[in-house]
Amino acid sequence: MFKKLFVSVLFLSLLTTISNAQERESLKVDELVFCTAVKERQPVGVDTVFADTVKQVYCFTRITGAADTTSVYHVWYYKGEEKAKVNLSIRSTMWRTWSSKKILKEWDGKWRVDVISSDGNLIRSKEFIIKPTSN
Repeated sequence: MFKKLFVSVLFLSLLTTISNAQERESLKVDELVFCTAVKERQPVGVDTVFADTVKQVYCFTRITGAADTTSVYHVWYYKGEEKAKVNLSIRSTMWRTWSSKKILKEWDGKWRVDVISSDGNLIRSKEFIIKPTSN
């Protein structure tokens, strides 16, 4: 009986490992853009350079390949320092999702958003810049 239980637990563990490996291999960011708004599930004001007068920047992603409901994280970095980590649900094989970060005028310079899978793997990363304006 112990042997059967051990084999069952081992089999379930193997299935979980295979499932996680398949998710890592198939989960993909087909689109990652920065924008000033999202309207009707579409990015608006797409760019990689924004004036320091921008109040908020959105990171819009289109994720494909999810075998089941899962999640990804948008991790926002300013000059290499983590500023925010947002958990976003993925509920189909093609899913659009976004997060946003309020931007203070003094936060000019290089920003980066990493898209991380639920198991902690980097899927994609992209940078944008907040450019100072003259007074």
